[in-house]
Amino acid sequence: MPSMPPAHAPPRPRNPEPAAYAPAPQIPSRARMVGLTLALGLCATAASTMQSLAVPILPLVQEELGTSAVDTGWLTTATLLAAAISTPLFSRLGDQHGRRPVLLAVTLLTLAGSLLASVSDTLPLLITGRALQGTATALFPLALSVLRDQLPPARLPVASGFVSGMLMLGYGNALAVGGLLTQGPDPDYHRVFWLAAALATGALLAVLLAVPRSAAGTGGRTDGLGALTLGAALVLLLLPVTQGGNWGWTSAPTLGCLLAAAATAALWVRIERRVPEPMVDMRMFVLRPVLFTNIAAVLLGITMFTLFVGFSALVRVPREAVESAGADGFGFGASIAGAGVGYLLPCTLAALAAAQLGGLLVRRVGPSATLATGGFCGVAGYGWLALAGTSSTVPAQVVVAGMCVGVAIGFAFASLPAFINNGVRPEQSGIANGMNSISRSVGSSVGSAAVTSLLASRTLTGLPEGTGDVPAEGQFTAVFALGALACLGSAVVALTGLGPGRVRARDEAVS
Repeated sequence: MPSMPPAHAPPRPRNPEPAAYAPAPQIPSRARMVGLTLALGLCATAASTMQSLAVPILPLVQEELGTSAVDTGWLTTATLLAAAISTPLFSRLGDQHGRRPVLLAVTLLTLAGSLLASVSDTLPLLITGRALQGTATALFPLALSVLRDQLPPARLPVASGFVSGMLMLGYGNALAVGGLLTQGPDPDYHRVFWLAAALATGALLAVLLAVPRSAAGTGGRTDGLGALTLGAALVLLLLPVTQGGNWGWTSAPTLGCLLAAAATAALWVRIERRVPEPMVDMRMFVLRPVLFTNIAAVLLGITMFTLFVGFSALVRVPREAVESAGADGFGFGASIAGAGVGYLLPCTLAALAAAQLGGLLVRRVGPSATLATGGFCGVAGYGWLALAGTSSTVPAQVVVAGMCVGVAIGFAFASLPAFINNGVRPEQSGIANGMNSISRSVGSSVGSAAVTSLLASRTLTGLPEGTGDVPAEGQFTAVFALGALACLGSAVVALTGLGPGRVRARDEAVS
């Protein structure tokens, strides 16, 4: 006769512990490891391309659709806000349900947004397409998590450096190719979005062919309330950062959004501490390696967009017009395409090469020394331009200084994933890398807004009619000083907050 259960049997727990995370077996073949790394590098390129794709074509879209500059600016703002909402969510879903299906879902959303934008002739549809393209930002943290699942530890730093460096290639690709595709007597912004659709298709096929089936993941329920609250906090933060120049930095909407962002962030922390299966484990979030890596990511974002916005503005200044106004001549009169190909492309190639070298240095001397070395290279590049003065520089100096900054960016891209991989367990790597990507996006937004405000705060007078606003020479000095400070800050973070002995081994990371 079967035994009866005890009369006072303990109730089944309502929220059982998540299943143990078991990464897929390591890839035995070198060819498959190379193929996987290349495929995920293409995903990273697609992610960064979608972020900056609209920057060189904003004037053209404004002209063709007859909209204002403020309205057209939502083509970049919508992408940023969508990335802020979707990246933590998709990163967490990858941790719970496996990386490959989430990668496929994100590439499909990116492809849908690119196709919608490529056939759109109205601003609302373009903004919708750009918002869907913003989900591509989640491809990068998911790609880093796949690498950690699939590659042996000895291969991981170099592979992560390559995939991270491909981000910079994507930024350069968008700025250079976007300008080239809209040159000529019959410019058409649709070509740029067709290029984005082709890139998204390539990323989709690469995931299907090269990324193996995912580990089962931890399972569990999705923290919908935490995701919604975090997304709201990030939107309330990024909206005034991106629109503050139009609203006014001390206006009621700007200050109101910033206050609401702080209150919503506090609410999010309270929610995450109370729910059984939080979207972000607060114990992980405040670990020293994770916390300081996110600080370094903010500084990296500032470094990058000081380069993109500041250098582009400098080299496009018409020197003859400046001299005709009685000022010391500076600038090189480059076109949008010329600025991308002649000045920014060398920087991106230097960053890509530095990311490969950085991956090797991470293995040899550690991520802290690698990040600090890159920071000092960036200080040298920005400091050279800030101290020399723009009127005395020649194109070669700008290119060399930009390549120094590219080295700083490449070393940072190679180092930051190593801190995350060493600081958290595998089942947390997706959301940890996702939050790091969002930290970099916040820094990018702050850097872009700060540089734009600095350049617009004092302009030259007496320029020929039709020249447009030209920032005073001293404003460029301030911009490059800002970039030098951001690079110095990353070096300080590397040597203090992330110094030797600060990073926990995997088996000591928080569970």
